[in-house]
Amino acid sequence: MLKRPEQNEYDPYFSRYIELVPEDDILAFLERQRNRINGFFGHLSEEQGSHHHVWGKWSFKEVLGHISDSERVMSYWMLSVARGDTMKLLGYDQDIYVNNGRFGEHTIPELLVDFEAVRQATRTLLTTIAETDWLRVGHVVNKAVTARSLLYVMVGHTEHHLHVIQQQFGRKPEGCRML
Repeated sequence: MLKRPEQNEYDPYFSRYIELVPEDDILAFLERQRNRINGFFGHLSEEQGSHHHVWGKWSFKEVLGHISDSERVMSYWMLSVARGDTMKLLGYDQDIYVNNGRFGEHTIPELLVDFEAVRQATRTLLTTIAETDWLRVGHVVNKAVTARSLLYVMVGHTEHHLHVIQQQFGRKPEGCRML
């Protein structure tokens, strides 16, 4: 079982995400998180999914698309570091990805199928990383990180967005289950 990364495995900036991941079996938590995403987004109407609850903020569809895109990018970072690639990896501009993702043109079920595919690819990738490779160090956005810390950043990033959604409502949106 993978253990939480030590503080020397990542830049302090990433602690905001890593701290959101419980001391738990990370694979079991990935599954619970997947179920929570399906439970929440799967109960939204298309109207609810397209609604911008705060001007200038993303719709629920855009948040779901962002979660999937971010997991793709962070999985690539994790793969690169775990495989020993010494190339310095670049960040990405989340707003450009969301603006060009055209997530509002897709239905919530389509976006959930995409999320499921990404999450399954992540789970499959995890099985191909040897125990010793989790501690390999690489550079993402000029920050030294281990492959293990990137897994926790990725999962914590998704958790961050689930917390934001829950805080925005403070109560269950009509017709939806809480996260």
